[in-house]
Amino acid sequence: MNDPLGDMLTRIRNAQMRNRSTTRTPASKLRKWVLDVLLSEGYIRGYEEVSSAEGRPEFEVSLKYFDGVPVIKELKRVSKPGRRVYAGAADIPLVRQGLGLAIVSTSQGVMSDAQARQANIGGEVLCTIF
Repeated sequence: MNDPLGDMLTRIRNAQMRNRSTTRTPASKLRKWVLDVLLSEGYIRGYEEVSSAEGRPEFEVSLKYFDGVPVIKELKRVSKPGRRVYAGAADIPLVRQGLGLAIVSTSQGVMSDAQARQANIGGEVLCTIF
């Protein structure tokens, strides 16, 4: 697997298309930080660390729906292993005129676009959510 974060985003997208309440993804620090941002911004109900049948750590992500419709309408990977995308604090993309969210990896950790602008720090734009 060359892009663990892209894999997690695809698992979330696929689970929502199938109206699943939860999905599992292998555990890593980057995935945990991104899930923390998704949780704090209200895009998922929660997540917990569990063990797979082989004993490997995994995250079980509880997806959020409103009236049976997934809360996440669009989930896109921006910076990919073959093409990294970095942006300064002023150049962080505004997703759907501020209704969406960009997740940015900065020197002070993974945070939302609004938090990065407020702290006046740029970084790698990991993904966008609407």
